[in-house]
Amino acid sequence: MGKLFYDSTLTVDFDDRVLAHLQIVIGAKLRRGESFYFSWKDDPAVGDGRSTIWLAPNIPLHYKYFGSRLPALNRDWILALSASSNSASGLQIVPEPQQRPAGAAVDDES
Repeated sequence: MGKLFYDSTLTVDFDDRVLAHLQIVIGAKLRRGESFYFSWKDDPAVGDGRSTIWLAPNIPLHYKYFGSRLPALNRDWILALSASSNSASGLQIVPEPQQRPAGAAVDDES
């Protein structure tokens, strides 16, 4: 179970695999100087609701992984999360799509 530390005031647990995909999407947006909302469903242990934070390039983030190896990345999931991050409601954790075999065509790349 990995952890996302936000502005030294909030710590959120995510599975290492989820966190690795989020790090790529969040990093790409912040590198471009984009600010956006990030929402997730809370664990029942902390109230079973939803939480949202505002991510901006000037707000410190820290990613801490439980495992020592980088999880395998699913390019299709990164694309789906990126699309979510560009919506009016901001980044939300969408279900992971089945990964296409290497070399398979990607519909949104023309």
